[in-house]
Amino acid sequence: MSNPQEDDAVSPVTAAQVRHIAENGLYTSPTTIDPAAAGLAQALIATLDGSAEQPLLPADLQTLTEQVKAKASIGFPRITAHDGVRLSAHTIKLNGDEPRPVVIVPAGWTPFGWILFEYAYLQLALRGYHVLAYTPRGIGLTFPVIGGGYVDAPFTSGGTIDVAGPLDWADGSTVIDYAQEHLNPSRIAFLGESYGSGISQLVAAHDPAGRVDAVVALSTWGDLADSLYQNDTRHEAAVKALIAFTGGPEARKFDPATRQILHDFLTGQNLDDVVAWGKERSPHSYADETNARGVPTFLSNTWHETLFPAGQVVRHFEQLTAPKHLNLWIGDHAAPEGAGLSVPCSGPNVPVEEAFAWLDHHVLGAANGVPEWSPVRSQVMFTPSVREDAPSWSEVTTGTEQWYLTATSEAAHQDGGLVTTAPEPGWKREFTAGRLTDAVAVDEIIKTGQAEWQGNPKTYETDKFDRQHLAAWTSAPLPAARRVRGVPELTLTVRSTATETTLVAYLFDVSADHTARIITHEPFTFTELTPGENRTAVWRLQPAAYDLAAEHRLMLVLTSKDPLYSDASVADSTTTITSVDDSAARLVLPLG
Repeated sequence: MSNPQEDDAVSPVTAAQVRHIAENGLYTSPTTIDPAAAGLAQALIATLDGSAEQPLLPADLQTLTEQVKAKASIGFPRITAHDGVRLSAHTIKLNGDEPRPVVIVPAGWTPFGWILFEYAYLQLALRGYHVLAYTPRGIGLTFPVIGGGYVDAPFTSGGTIDVAGPLDWADGSTVIDYAQEHLNPSRIAFLGESYGSGISQLVAAHDPAGRVDAVVALSTWGDLADSLYQNDTRHEAAVKALIAFTGGPEARKFDPATRQILHDFLTGQNLDDVVAWGKERSPHSYADETNARGVPTFLSNTWHETLFPAGQVVRHFEQLTAPKHLNLWIGDHAAPEGAGLSVPCSGPNVPVEEAFAWLDHHVLGAANGVPEWSPVRSQVMFTPSVREDAPSWSEVTTGTEQWYLTATSEAAHQDGGLVTTAPEPGWKREFTAGRLTDAVAVDEIIKTGQAEWQGNPKTYETDKFDRQHLAAWTSAPLPAARRVRGVPELTLTVRSTATETTLVAYLFDVSADHTARIITHEPFTFTELTPGENRTAVWRLQPAAYDLAAEHRLMLVLTSKDPLYSDASVADSTTTITSVDDSAARLVLPLG
């Protein structure tokens, strides 16, 4: 989108551009929205507000805008927060005196604020909702002015980014006040994607009058602290991407206190303060409040999520006792629902349709079968047509299987083995730490998982894994298929020639041609090591739903670096994995 000082006309949108967005998602890189998606949003808004000087939309979208304009009035207010900050907002107010519910939509963390999901707002209006979308404080494009200063785009809100903190909770309540005064809603729901999803849950837990009747949280988080920092490992690439995606210079977008938190995180200092800051911004910290208020909560996340890993969402979901639902999808952040919130797709966008159905039941009162849904619904990697229901997360896993790490493998003699028969103590495997290898979780944040969602998961050539800089254990070809369902757990005994080191564990499904697909992964950083002395650690990998075919092999890989994460690995130090007793080197595989 251009500088708002420039008087550029909005360009027409073609049906081919709409299909492109539907097929490829919103992102061209982790920090770039596809210009076609931003252009479509502009064209929808210009058509709605009457500023379009020529037809801008394909026929189906033109008809959609006309249908909504025939039954609603369109507004673009500024809502003043308690401290004077002005929030950019957009309203669709249905005509007539009949009380209608409102869906409030805090925008995601993008430079384009509330505008990206205009298509979703129009769909919600046709379903019978007033809509009030707004950009959280500090979010949105900001441009430098020649001679000094800045100017904001119309969809940019004032103030600095509070990162879903108490100011954002208060702003959510102020937006509810505005909705009650200007829309007179019968009920109030919040729907958010990404950043807006966390804010939605937090406003529901904190609104002083308890006015939120339902929440939909897509590509969401439960525990922000765990999303940022877990197992003494910082999720560094995700935070760097978010900082680069605010729409303006860091010094303008964040106040000094927040800049200090971000600096401490990126440099690995004062991490107790960073964790406390993240816990304050975690819906999981306020699950008791959500439960006491009985807020029906719909959560959605992805197996290979690189911003808000699925494990912390699952833990949050399990703590909720109010009506709840959890969808887990193939792919990465925003891949399942992003296009469906932005453009018409070739068929129903199921992630969005189920989110809307949740609102229709809990807010409109529709008898649509939602109460009969299983609380957990999981898509199986990489079989998009297969979804499985479970009455709770704990019942996704129906049994476990012990896999022991051994000195040699029947299938690949240069690797260690994975066997289910008996532990094998007394061996060791060494590798040189501190170097990147081809064994990485993703090639690119969001984009790799977006390709997964579209049916093109990343393929690994395991023969090219550099065994000098990683260690691998491979099973024999499986005599029968395995249904991996739940959270794998790894127990290892480690020593290093350095005082700190990081291990990143990956589970792969390896086919007969030695190519592989990733099942799951998780890093773990060992601190305060005594060089040469053993340390045993247990860590839980990210949850998975994956079918391992018969004759395929299971591979466990350990590396010392992954571009997603900080690491404490010292270049050219030696990491040794060893088995000192019958239980110190094993993988517990969850089955369902």
